[in-house]
Order: sequence, then structure tokens, then C-alpha cells
Amino acid sequence: MKPFVIVAEPLASAPSQWLANECDVIQAAPGHADFIAAARRAQGLAIRTATHVDAQLLAQLPQLKVIARAGVGLDHIDLAACKARGIRVVHTPDANTQAVVEYVLALVFDAIRPRVFLSSPADATRWEQVRNELTAPRQLNEMTFGILGLGRIGKRLALVLNALGCKVLFHDLLHIESAARNGATSVAAQELFEQADILSIHIDGRDSNFRCVNANLIKAMKTGLTFINTSRGRVVDHHALAKFLSVNTEAQAILDVHDPEPFLSDCPMLGLPNAHLAPHLASRTETAVLHMSWVVRDLVAVLQGRAPQFEASK
Repeated sequence: MKPFVIVAEPLASAPSQWLANECDVIQAAPGHADFIAAARRAQGLAIRTATHVDAQLLAQLPQLKVIARAGVGLDHIDLAACKARGIRVVHTPDANTQAVVEYVLALVFDAIRPRVFLSSPADATRWEQVRNELTAPRQLNEMTFGILGLGRIGKRLALVLNALGCKVLFHDLLHIESAARNGATSVAAQELFEQADILSIHIDGRDSNFRCVNANLIKAMKTGLTFINTSRGRVVDHHALAKFLSVNTEAQAILDVHDPEPFLSDCPMLGLPNAHLAPHLASRTETAVLHMSWVVRDLVAVLQGRAPQFEASK
């Protein structure tokens, strides 16, 4: 008999079809009647970002052998509970790196290079007025770019920024060998927040990182800083950030991730003209979604007794 797998969140078409050839599959989110009915016989579970795997969910899945996370972050999976049950966890650690780096750069250039597209003719006076109004005060290579977290995405971002002639600083809890820094300079967290003209957050959402971007670090930021977060919403103290933005109106925050998601009506960023909130778009390219969805290969490998390529560290 084929292994039985529950797909809790939609995957790209080709990986979904491939999985259906290898396993018996249903698609159902936790809490749905179909999920509840099928949970006791499921050997595999495929998830993306919205499904939180804790001991309570695992208790509904007594035969579960493997969880496949179509994506990078594992902070919404209780790895200790999985390990206690002997449940393997696989993911796609490099599937969306390019997509996120491209997205961060798009946000940066939106922030520092104002522009407009004309839909009708303008006389010479208006033409020059628009050009003067939209003259950027500085180029990227005149700025200090700070990266909090020099993992896969942080390293790729540093590589691109270095090629653009930008001064790049970073802070990471791990020691990063000089050859792997891609031109970025290691500094203390406080110095990073004090010196950056643009600051991009690239740390994971583990419990120890909860609100690690705290009020003290936020208060140290430059008054005209551009703050970008595409990692996890829970790593930032949003009340402290909102206070900073309300006082420093030349600063701006571009937040792609939130806590919770979707954000609610009590989000402290709402109503601030210099806070820009996006619906978690950084990894949303068809290519990245496809690459992340191919986590099903490792899911099937585990169910067939083979070694997966990308298993979460234990």
C-alpha cells in the first residue's frame, strides 16, 4: 500500500501531482473535518507557514513519521516534540533565497529612489519641477547598509550590495569566517543599529529571538533610517518601533512579516504614514514556490526508508 499523506496547505502543481503518484494524498487543514477524519492514519504531513505543529496537533497523528515544511523557517514546528516521537522534519533551506534578496532590493530602491510615470504630456516647467521634486538625496553606494543575521539570505544580500559599492555591516550570533562574509564587516548589535542608514532583518523566529529587536536597539537607530523586515514579525518589538516612527517622521519601516499574520486592527503600525505593511510577499515568486513545494521529494524519501537531502538539525 502507498503511504498516506495529508497536505495541510496548497503546494505547487507539479510537486503535488508527483506526490499523488507516490502516495495516497488528501488536502485538508488542521481543524477541518477531513483532516480530523484522516489524521489517525497519516504517515506524512506537508505544511507551509500557516500550520503550527505542536504537541496537541501531533497527538492527533499517532502514525506520523515525517513533516515536510515547504519553506525555510521551522519556528512554527515544535522540533523537540517531534524528536520525542521520532518524527523526522524536512524543509527547503535555500529554496527562496534569491526571491527574498530580490524583494529586499526592490523595497530598498522603492525607498531611496522616488519616481513617477507620466501618463500625459507636461510642459517644460512642470517637467523640470517633477525632476527636481524626485531627485534622490543620496545613492545607495553613499549609505551604510546593516544586516541583522548573516545566514543564506544575509550572505547573498551582502554579496549584491558589495557589488553595488555599498558599505555593509552585519551582526550575527555565530562567528562567520571572513571569506563567507561577502564583503560585510562584523559589528556589535548596538553599533549596527547606530550606524545603519538602511537596516534589513534576516534572523529566524526561534523563541530566543522573540523581540530581540527591542526598544533599546530601536532607540539607537538613525532618525532617517529605512527599516526592513522580511524574516519573522515576532523578532521585532512593534510597539517600540511604532513609537520611534511617530517621533522620527523622516524614518520609515517596510514590514513584510507581522505578529500575528494576518495583522489585526490593533497593529501599532496602522495609521503611521511612514510604516508600510506588505502581506508576506518576499518568497512569492513562482520559482520559489515551486522549489519549496519540492520538499515532497524528501517527504517520500523518509517514507520509503531513504535519507532525505534537507533534514532539520536535531
